Amino acid sequence: MQKSSENYISLWLTQLPNYFWYVSVGAIALLISVPILTVVTSIFADHKEIWQHLQETVLKDYIVNSLVLMLGVAMGVLIIGVGCAWLVTMCEFWGASLWEWLLLMPLAAPAYILAYSYTNMLEYFGPVQIWLRNIFGWETIDDYWFPSIRNIWGAIAMLVLVLYPYVYLLARVAFLEQSVCTLEASRSLGYNPWKSFLKVALPLARPSIIAGLALALMETLNDFGTVQYFGVSTFTTGIYRTWLGMGERVAAAQLASFLMGFIVILLAMEKLSRSHARYYQTSSNQQKLPRFHLNLWRSILAFFACLIPVILGFFIPLIYLLNLTIRNREETLNESFWELAKNSLILAIISGIIAIIVGLFMAYGKRIIPHKIIKTSVSIASLGYAIPGSVIAVGILIPLGRFDNAVDGWMNSNFNISTGLLLSGTITGLIYAYLVRFLAVSFNTIESSLTKIKPNLDDASRSLGYGAIATLIKVHLPLIRGGILTALMLVFVDVMKELPATLVMRPFNFDTLAIRVYQYASDERLIEASAPALAIILVGILPVIALSYRIAQSRHKN
Repeated sequence: MQKSSENYISLWLTQLPNYFWYVSVGAIALLISVPILTVVTSIFADHKEIWQHLQETVLKDYIVNSLVLMLGVAMGVLIIGVGCAWLVTMCEFWGASLWEWLLLMPLAAPAYILAYSYTNMLEYFGPVQIWLRNIFGWETIDDYWFPSIRNIWGAIAMLVLVLYPYVYLLARVAFLEQSVCTLEASRSLGYNPWKSFLKVALPLARPSIIAGLALALMETLNDFGTVQYFGVSTFTTGIYRTWLGMGERVAAAQLASFLMGFIVILLAMEKLSRSHARYYQTSSNQQKLPRFHLNLWRSILAFFACLIPVILGFFIPLIYLLNLTIRNREETLNESFWELAKNSLILAIISGIIAIIVGLFMAYGKRIIPHKIIKTSVSIASLGYAIPGSVIAVGILIPLGRFDNAVDGWMNSNFNISTGLLLSGTITGLIYAYLVRFLAVSFNTIESSLTKIKPNLDDASRSLGYGAIATLIKVHLPLIRGGILTALMLVFVDVMKELPATLVMRPFNFDTLAIRVYQYASDERLIEASAPALAIILVGILPVIALSYRIAQSRHKN
């Protein structure tokens, strides 16, 4: 009996490290899923009067406008993203190697900054209309007609200009990985470049294109600054108004659950598009792809097809904001700007470090114990990036508010002490929201680096007497240093640009660059907003440059 008991204890001690990973990764998944569960369970809350009021007044507008936005953005990003990816990958024309990375630059500029910049440039007293009046001698607005961009079509244009790189990037990677034999076979059948693109390359790249489109549409649903500034009623603006304007948290959560339904449909469509697709390549993707040589006129068209989205989506707003900042530097680069920059840096650095630690822990746990429980927990913890920031904010503030009220009530009843708000409206709560939103970015980047390390290195480390943690520190961390830095940079930039969650959850009197840009632009004070907006764009350039360098190197080994 004693021997059996000793064997049981020995077995339990042997399995203890595994239990540690199960419990820890499961706890992370539970923590990340709390906002999602809160929003989903809000559907069953009894607030019929408010919900009926929303149905009778604004819900239809939210649904219609969101669908129109998604449809317009989908068409735009597909045309620009897929078309430009094909041109720079498979066609030979002047500047093709330059455009392959310049086309990624609009990723650095959030859509709401483009919206503010173009509105200011195109308004009656903006530089464009002033120039037109000087050229044609017009004196008043009655002398000519000029279109307004502050509508749903303007919002679609702004979103397309900054979101097409999602489709472009994945489509380009898919085209690069396509088999040389397949493309040469299409040529041997007499296909010209257009037919080869439509009948061979496009079907092969479809899963990647749909994945990029799903990312772009999720970002469209997440957008708040652009649609709010242009007066377009969507779910994100509705959640904000219902929460802060009407003070109805449960109704805001129900709107958030409705928005999550759109996200679930997008994820299901993206998964369905891949489920029946089975494409295999028969040659190495390191072989040089045969390029189509374009004649003079087609080369010119290809050049301008790549030039226009980069100019409109990056260089024009960048130059305009740079000009405003420098010309008004005493007003823009003041003490307030540096205080905002400090706040944004603090949030971005802390969030980035925590996301790296948690992401590394999850990725390594999945590597050493590839059990179904671990994989499921990791999948749950990675859902946050697909959820709009406004939904996450609502899903966090409700349980945090309940926790704060419970603690305050208990302390009052037992010690006659009021604790107030411990987590709601604090930096801790805001960083928690960032972690829920961007943990998937950190995890996916680190896991991608870990998967490149052969398992026999783990076996060799264990044969030398190193445990799992020692192997991670001495073997894996030096090898995945680049992936960790990339993940840190991506999370850092995402936090700097995040607006919806920050707007709802920020502590009182603690503004960031993104918040101040939104506030100044809402008050039509773009001069004061120019420096914070410019800083966000310049910071956003860093990961784009790193990503562009990787893509540029992808074929240099040929």
